[in-house]
Amino acid sequence: MKKTLFAEFTAREGAAGEVARLLRDYAREVRAEEGNLAFDVYTKESDPHAFWIFEVYRDENAFKAHLNAPYGPPFNAALAPLIEEDASVLTYLDPLD
Repeated sequence: MKKTLFAEFTAREGAAGEVARLLRDYAREVRAEEGNLAFDVYTKESDPHAFWIFEVYRDENAFKAHLNAPYGPPFNAALAPLIEEDASVLTYLDPLD
């Protein structure tokens, strides 16, 4: 079964450009993962400091491989001081079928 989630966070004032740069680089890495099916990054039209990421992985094992990727910790460490939350707020999704 696919692993689908939604991550969201808010860039601190003046940090949206750097957050966007980090996300672009990170997205390239994640999208190249064998088990990644989607990694779509958005900002809220009415608030460009609000970032939303829709992620889909082939299955739980692919998601675990993503979590263990070597570029994840450096990305999270660079992101942490740039966002208002302590970390990305994650919402795991189940299909409605």
